[in-house]
Amino acid sequence: MRTLRTTLTSPSRSRGRLLAVTAALAAATALAIPTAGAAAPAADATLLAQVSASVEQTGVNGIAWHTDQATGRVVVTADSSVSPAALAKLTKAAGTKHLKIERVAGTFNPLLSAGAAIYGGGYRCSLGFNVVKGGVYYFLTAGHCGNIASTWYSNSGQTTQVGTTVSSSFPGTDYALVKYSSTSHPGGYTAASAYVGETVKRTGSTTGTHSGTVTALNSTVRYSDGSTVRGLIQTTVCAEGGDSGGPLYDGTKALGLTSGGSGNCSTGGTTFFQPVTAALSAYGVSLY
Repeated sequence: MRTLRTTLTSPSRSRGRLLAVTAALAAATALAIPTAGAAAPAADATLLAQVSASVEQTGVNGIAWHTDQATGRVVVTADSSVSPAALAKLTKAAGTKHLKIERVAGTFNPLLSAGAAIYGGGYRCSLGFNVVKGGVYYFLTAGHCGNIASTWYSNSGQTTQVGTTVSSSFPGTDYALVKYSSTSHPGGYTAASAYVGETVKRTGSTTGTHSGTVTALNSTVRYSDGSTVRGLIQTTVCAEGGDSGGPLYDGTKALGLTSGGSGNCSTGGTTFFQPVTAALSAYGVSLY
């Protein structure tokens, strides 16, 4: 709240001047009264961390949450599977003073589907970014994809091998490293960190290329199956099953790997991305 300061100089000042000062103070006080849409009082990082932990401890599935220091709130995005009782559980555990709840259509799921781009284990995912380490070529994809297939193919009949899974991480994080069966493949991206408000694009094997905006960083999402992933980029870009692992980018800046979300590319949705910098660091690989 802005404080209005006044200085009284002489008892000879008119009564009208005093009344004006009193009126100004009253107006300032009135403006400071919170309204239903006003921002919550600023909260320190420790308090917001406690609120975030309370949200996680509820065990409610189908939610994503991140800390918004600017408003002093933990923002929870709840999909359509979250019941009123579950919402009440969230507010009871975390309180309402530093909690904001938003609703989105659809349910949050890892975007995995049976059926073209890279195939393995009876599922279809999308190739993310090409990387290299010590002259050996790999590609990144989603960890929940790497968990279900050790060998990947370029055709649905699974006869043309493209690579083998070296490592995968899901839940917690959501990235996997696949070693190419052949020598080298196109690159052209450089690693970068996303920022709120950035206009971005995503490409996937199901829906092709779509654009949207980054709405939050460091989001934690608990998918409808209970799998929790942290440190994600939250966006308005649409995605559908089979787009998992595909790249999020801004021009030639590589930003993330498609993890999961809700909605579709007909009506729109909310999609989360694993920052590519975390995968590069974990595996000691580089974009090229």
